[in-house]
Amino acid sequence: MGIIWTIIIGFIAGVIAKFMMPGDNEPSGFILTTILGIVGAFVATYLGQALGWYSSGEGAGLIGAVVGAIIVLFVYGLFAGRQRRSI
Repeated sequence: MGIIWTIIIGFIAGVIAKFMMPGDNEPSGFILTTILGIVGAFVATYLGQALGWYSSGEGAGLIGAVVGAIIVLFVYGLFAGRQRRSI
């Protein structure tokens, strides 16, 4: 059940992160933004567990997931920007 909650929180975090970090290099599609938000929630969950903030089996909260989603969106923007410039 923890994975399902991480996906739901990641979905919400992806939408919030997109509103907080708009830009040209960011994904414009709703589906891609949602997927990156879910990846951000998983990143926040595993990073928090590695740092000892969350216990095993405990997922990241909404704020942690938003921060993880912003990090993933930032990294995506860096790679997407490089590919657009090189073409």
